[in-house]
Amino acid sequence: MNMPNETAASMDFSGLTSRLPDVGTTIFTVMSALATEKGAVNLGQGFPDFHCDPALVDAVADAMRSGLNQYPPMTGIPGLREVVADKVEAIYGHRYDPATEITVTAGATQGILTSVLCCVHPGDEVIVIEPAYDSYVPAIQLAGGVPVFVQMEVTAAGYAVPWQKVAAAVSPRTRLIMINSPHNPTGSVLRIADINALADIVRGTGILVLSDEVYEHMVYDGARHESVCRHPELAARSFVVSSFGKTYHVTGWKIGYVAAPAALMSEFRKVHQFNVFTVNTPVQYGLAAFMKNPAPYLELPAFYQRKRDLFREGLAATRFKLLPSDGTYFQCVEYSDVSSLPEADFAKWLTTEIGVAAIPVSAFYHEPRESGIVRFCFAKQDETLKLALERLSKL
Repeated sequence: MNMPNETAASMDFSGLTSRLPDVGTTIFTVMSALATEKGAVNLGQGFPDFHCDPALVDAVADAMRSGLNQYPPMTGIPGLREVVADKVEAIYGHRYDPATEITVTAGATQGILTSVLCCVHPGDEVIVIEPAYDSYVPAIQLAGGVPVFVQMEVTAAGYAVPWQKVAAAVSPRTRLIMINSPHNPTGSVLRIADINALADIVRGTGILVLSDEVYEHMVYDGARHESVCRHPELAARSFVVSSFGKTYHVTGWKIGYVAAPAALMSEFRKVHQFNVFTVNTPVQYGLAAFMKNPAPYLELPAFYQRKRDLFREGLAATRFKLLPSDGTYFQCVEYSDVSSLPEADFAKWLTTEIGVAAIPVSAFYHEPRESGIVRFCFAKQDETLKLALERLSKL
C-alpha cells in the first residue's frame, strides 16, 4: 500500500503551540544585534568582554588531556561539590552535605527551572518580585504555576522590596517565593532587615524560597552578602542558586550549582536527571582544582567595585541620574533630563545615535512598566568603559 508522501511544506502546523506561546525574542538578543549592526559599545547584555584566569583554562585543559571526558555523576563530581560546601561554610557559616545537598547544574537558569519544576504543581502560586530576571516567569508557567507579582519601590535611595506587599500577596495556594540578591537588573542588595522580613512571612507555613544568588561575590562598599544560607530558618526551606560563570568570568561555560536541604534536593535531582542529567565533565574537574584557592572570589568585590566607581564617576558628568549600585555588575540610570522617550525606544535611540547599548528596565516586568530607567553593564575592560563614557558625555 502506497502512503501519501507528505513533506513539512505540505503539513499544517497552524494549531501547534508550545508551552510558552507568548514568548518572543528577548530584549537582550534584540539589543545585542542592534549594537552589532550600529557598531555600538555593548553595555546591554550582562557578560564580561575580558578573559578569565588562564590558570582556570589550564585546569580544564589538563582534565581533558587526562581523559576526564565521559559522563560524570548525575549530581556533579564529588570534588566540586565538596569545595562548594567548604566555600559556603567558610563564608556563610552553614554546612551543606556535598553528597545529598549540592547539585552541579548547567548554569543558574537550569538550576532555577529545575527548582521550580520540582516543587511547583499546576495551580500553585509563586510570588515574583519585579523587576525580575526574564527566566523566572517562564519557569513558573512551564510548571503550570501561577505567578503573583509584587513590584519593588523606587525611591531616592534606590530600589527596595515592599515586604508588607509581599506578605499581602501570600495566599493558601502560595508554594514559593522567588528572591534575587544582589539584584538583576537594579543593582540593589537585600540587607539583614530584608532577610528577617522574609523569614517572618514564611514562618509557620509550608512556603519554600528560591534564592537567586548568582552575583553573591559582587557586593560593594564593605557590605556583606546576606545569603539565605546565613539564616538557619530560611536555609531549611530554600533552594540557593549560584553561578560559576558569573564568579569566574566564564558565562559561556553555563555551569552553576544549587544547594538545598536533603529533602528538597532529593526532589530537585529527580527532575534534574531528566532535564539535563549531568554537566560538562572537564569543566567540573577544572573548577574543583581552581577553587582550592579562594582568592579569586574573595577579591572579586574589589575588582568590580573599581570598575563600578570608574563608570559612575564618568556618568556623573552626564545628565543621567545615577541610582545606587550596591551589588552585581549593573548600573541603572534615570534619563528624564535627557529624553522623554519610553524606555525601549530610548535604549534603541541610545544605541543607534550615541553608540552605547543599554537595556530598558521595563523589559524586566511581566507587563511593560515605564519608570524612565535603563541598565548598563560595567563588566567590561576599562578601555570599553572609557569609550562608552566618551560617547555618553555627548548627552
